[in-house]
Amino acid sequence: MIRDITLGQYYPGSSLIHKLDSRVKITGTFLYIIALFVVSDFIGFAIAALALAMVIGISKVPFSFIAKGLKPVFLIIAFTFLINMFMTGGKTLVQIGFLRLTEEGLYNACFMGIRLILLIFGSSVLTLTTKPISLTDGIEYLLKPLKKVGVPAHELAMMMTIALRFIPTLLEETDKIMKAQMARGADFESGNLMKRAKSLVPLLVPLFISAFRIAQDLAMAMEARCYRGGKHRTRLHEMKMAGRDLGALTILALFLALIIFESRII
Repeated sequence: MIRDITLGQYYPGSSLIHKLDSRVKITGTFLYIIALFVVSDFIGFAIAALALAMVIGISKVPFSFIAKGLKPVFLIIAFTFLINMFMTGGKTLVQIGFLRLTEEGLYNACFMGIRLILLIFGSSVLTLTTKPISLTDGIEYLLKPLKKVGVPAHELAMMMTIALRFIPTLLEETDKIMKAQMARGADFESGNLMKRAKSLVPLLVPLFISAFRIAQDLAMAMEARCYRGGKHRTRLHEMKMAGRDLGALTILALFLALIIFESRII
């Protein structure tokens, strides 16, 4: 399951989605998340799913690779599904002891489950098609207006991108530690859920040590390159909006308008 986490990974490619300006992709992801919370019925989700499927197809990122990202959060999705299914009042369909499955609960469970799945898929497309350095520059540019009120936009963007960038690295390190301990007789797969959770506790100490070592190496590398924040920082490739970026923004605006129209007017 450790290898199935795709958050923070970059999938190399030369598709139209990969070539889009990072600011457009960040804005598009933000608008897509807003659209998912604006949706009020399954027709809206169908429109959102169709739009996402088109983006994934254009990006040429294998759907199976993106779908792997659901495995680590399956328990969260299942828990959300069950809570909504049995904890919502309404017309009773099935009574199992003190648990009562209602028609409204089943509707809410399916509604929230689909929303979470689309949210994960939509967010994954951003990191899978955007290089970390481009993501940093895009976030910094979008946060630039906040500099006027003293918000360190560059530092915030750098921290967010480093956090995303090192998720795969820490997961790989965790996998190595698990394999090393399994070779010494550790068992992470047998027993109930509680026992398996307790068996992961010995991983924490070496994982924290590894994380601090990676952080120290990163700090020394930045110091050796005379990094002093973003105040006087220059870029090898300046961000420029192209015709495809303006076209993508237009399509995004039309998509959000369609979702609002379908959810609030129809």
